[in-house]
Amino acid sequence: MGIVGLVYAVGVLLPDTRSLFEDRRYDGMTGSELAARVLVVVPVGTVLVEEVAFRGVLYGLVLRARGPVWATTVSSLLFGLWHVLPSLHLATAKPALTSVLADSALGSVLAVVGAVLFTAASGVLFCELRRRSGSLLAPMGLHWAVNALGYVAGFLLR
Repeated sequence: MGIVGLVYAVGVLLPDTRSLFEDRRYDGMTGSELAARVLVVVPVGTVLVEEVAFRGVLYGLVLRARGPVWATTVSSLLFGLWHVLPSLHLATAKPALTSVLADSALGSVLAVVGAVLFTAASGVLFCELRRRSGSLLAPMGLHWAVNALGYVAGFLLR
């Protein structure tokens, strides 16, 4: 979690990478809304639900039937696909993506595909944390750090 915080801090402070953290979805957000997301919505509505579903139940069921490689593959691919809807407007919400992909249908598709692939790769890391730790706490901690600290970075740059 500390490494994620450090990466976000360096990324926000460096002029060459700062724009990568900007997000139009935070423009009207208040401090209390940020606190609610970071302390309630992300840990309960996102991390708890997704980690129990993908690294708990799904991973566990496939692990018993097919082993760790299959469990990681299935869980991670479905985790990536789970993020299609949240990434539909990513190309226009992130100025850095808009400048590269433009405000077009193809740009939107590329942003969604990129988000699904990145999230699936994150799922592999979360599965490995679950496998090595034997617990959901390690992937939950990393998942919370990535999501919650991402909100904080985006909020500070609005």
